[in-house]
Amino acid sequence: MIDFEARRVIEALRSGVPSRTVGQYFSSARQDVLSLLSRRLADTSESGISGGMIVTGKYGEGKTHLLNTVFNMAQAANMVVSLISLGKETPLDKLYLVYQKIVQNTYLPQHLQPGFLDALSNITPHSPIAEEMTAYTAKSLTSDKLFYLFRAYLHTNDPEEKHMLLADLEGDFIGNLVLRQIYKKIFAEKCAFNTTFSKTKHMGDYFAMLSHLFLQLGYDGWVILFDETELTGRLGKKTRLNAYKNMAAFLFPSDYSLLQSTFSLFTVTDSYVEEVIERKHEYENLNEAAFEPKDAEAARRSLDAIESAVQLKPLNKSEVFQIIEKLTEFYKNAYDWRPNISLPDLYASADNRGYLLRTRIRAVVECLDQLYQYNQMGNLRIDELGAMNYEEDIPELPIE
Repeated sequence: MIDFEARRVIEALRSGVPSRTVGQYFSSARQDVLSLLSRRLADTSESGISGGMIVTGKYGEGKTHLLNTVFNMAQAANMVVSLISLGKETPLDKLYLVYQKIVQNTYLPQHLQPGFLDALSNITPHSPIAEEMTAYTAKSLTSDKLFYLFRAYLHTNDPEEKHMLLADLEGDFIGNLVLRQIYKKIFAEKCAFNTTFSKTKHMGDYFAMLSHLFLQLGYDGWVILFDETELTGRLGKKTRLNAYKNMAAFLFPSDYSLLQSTFSLFTVTDSYVEEVIERKHEYENLNEAAFEPKDAEAARRSLDAIESAVQLKPLNKSEVFQIIEKLTEFYKNAYDWRPNISLPDLYASADNRGYLLRTRIRAVVECLDQLYQYNQMGNLRIDELGAMNYEEDIPELPIE
């Protein structure tokens, strides 16, 4: 009988695109790193103290797969999870863009679709959660904009106003003047802002607000997973330095942000130190930048953290063999078929397909595909698909 869940796994492996489904079933390798991450998640959940970590590894060696595995671990621990890729459209130097992408990719435990606004719709104006959130946003943040926004959202009966206020919480920010008008209409009093909100200065409030909200909703913490952090190296010099400063708010939140019960994990290629930090003289650039001392120290700590990051080592022969064995079992169940090939022969077919783990796995799937369709193996095209071009000159993106 065909196992359609197993077929989903094989199709994901065949495509070479990491997925949470694969991360759920292929999580036995690299137990040292996974054990460390499991302890960090447990510590965050039990103590409420936020923290962060960086993992480096070679291209195609399983960094995104690791994030998907941690995604499943965190969800099983009743923690909210956000998973995003950093890059040109989501540069770490602009936290308001990062926030928008995070909100779009935030998953509550036991929810298949992203988003948390449905949970907000169940909060009534005088419920304990409502009182706690209004008190928190009034006294614990650097700006009190979110206090006025939450209070207005809870008490308005106008569907259009409610939609605008919810959109703001999703990152489509409304102006301070519009918020003043809505608030005055509801309560017949003015918004007496103690600090005028700016999305370029006060975005930490939104992240802190979410971390507090998730705890009030009954979850045991928040896990933020940042993939492709190495794309930060393609930004302009000034934006890179700002990105390092912002990274510290997630890596060292007790010193630089108000995050509660939040664990942040960044993945970056292991060549980042040589190709970006050293080649582009990041420490020297930082010394020359017009940063406040605290901001400069935050950026420097992020650079230090990248240099001392946990290394995702290539899998050894035994670990690769175990993955191929499990992959073959999934293939059998996916197509209700038994391949006429030994596991050592399958391993041999993948072992000479380069050093990339992703390419070697796809080679095994292609071997099984050929056996399934033609009852024999021919030439594997995975060599062509997996070939890397080291001559490409990727220009620096001067995002300011």
